[in-house]
Amino acid sequence: MRLVSLAFAAAVIAATLAGIWWLGQSPDSGGGAQVAVDVPDLSAEAEAGAAVFKRSCVVCHGANAAGGPGGPPLVHRIYEPSHHGDGAFVRAVRQGVRQHHWNFGDMAPVPGVSDQELAQIIAYVRELQRANGIE
Repeated sequence: MRLVSLAFAAAVIAATLAGIWWLGQSPDSGGGAQVAVDVPDLSAEAEAGAAVFKRSCVVCHGANAAGGPGGPPLVHRIYEPSHHGDGAFVRAVRQGVRQHHWNFGDMAPVPGVSDQELAQIIAYVRELQRANGIE
């Protein structure tokens, strides 16, 4: 009976460790693009947003919001509008955001982005998302 209890305890510990490992497998700061992104023909607002994104966001979130060494891909189901609405992007840029889905650490506020530019960035990200099946 004691052997069965020890075997059960070992199995529970092994399953727990495997679960912890699996949960930690979200993309991290390992380098380049984390998702493949198809870039559609963009609206004028999204084109303007792409330019602002390149200036203010690409260092962390990578080209075409595909993820980079310092931040997660924004063209990802986690950021679909029903889970992270436009207001979440506004708050992240204006106030920063604590790490909660990925292993990149907290995001600091992004200075120097006007309200109009922020709306353009959001339009750009949303158009990329739609072109990649994220509604």
